[in-house]
Amino acid sequence: MPKSPISSQHHATFEGIRQTDEAGNEFWSARQLAKVLEYSQYRHFLPVMDKAREACTNSGQKVADHMEEFLTMVDIGSGAKRQVEDVRLSRYACYLIVQNGDPSKAVIANGQTYFALQTRRQELEDSAKFAQLSEDEKRIAIRNELAEHNKYLAAAAKDAGVETPLDYAIFQDHGYKGLYGGLGAKDIHARKGLKKSQKILDHMGSTELAANLFRATQAEEKLKRDQVSGKQQANQTHFEVGKKVRQTIAELGGTMPEALPTPEQSIAQVKSSQKKLEKTQAPKNKKPR
Repeated sequence: MPKSPISSQHHATFEGIRQTDEAGNEFWSARQLAKVLEYSQYRHFLPVMDKAREACTNSGQKVADHMEEFLTMVDIGSGAKRQVEDVRLSRYACYLIVQNGDPSKAVIANGQTYFALQTRRQELEDSAKFAQLSEDEKRIAIRNELAEHNKYLAAAAKDAGVETPLDYAIFQDHGYKGLYGGLGAKDIHARKGLKKSQKILDHMGSTELAANLFRATQAEEKLKRDQVSGKQQANQTHFEVGKKVRQTIAELGGTMPEALPTPEQSIAQVKSSQKKLEKTQAPKNKKPR
């Protein structure tokens, strides 16, 4: 179905106020976006941004990565200007803002479509770039992401009553047992033939790491969504999530995580090899005669 003239006009407007900084990063000005979204005064737009900040936090994203305050100059008549506060918004921040706007406004409805499509397009571009990475590069990328999400999972578990380091170790073990068909962290460690000081996550391939990333993100979401309270319920929730991920792998005909091969090099060794390679490939500065 072709877009209506109004829809096309709004999409062109959203694209027209998109800015790019010196580093090539795109952003939108909150004051400009407020005008496009037909807010009569900027102060009426501030509560919508507050809701977007809350949604950003709840999604596990850092607000500072998507909404950054800065000062800008505005005309006040007769050629005079004054400095006012503004917010630099990422595409994702704009998406959250229009999601929290009044959908009865045509411009808001079209904004939801525009930013949803643009966000999805970026996700697809990122996926395409990810697909071009080598296995070791994928391992590093997923391991880094998993490290971040484990922080969010730990926070959600703490809110549910998992407080001490021992409590959290038991909580994590339940997640592994669900995903690995009853095998806990020690069992996985032994199965991989690792030394006591070696971490199992650093000795996983990209497929195994991805399964654990999915387990971690879904466990965090379920703990929050179901408002889980108490260590036992949190442990059971983590186990159920791990078991569900395992079931999904089976339904897709995938290899169970415990049957996946252990890479020859740990992620630390891969990073070290990459650094050495970068040094050898870096152009050497010639000393002046």
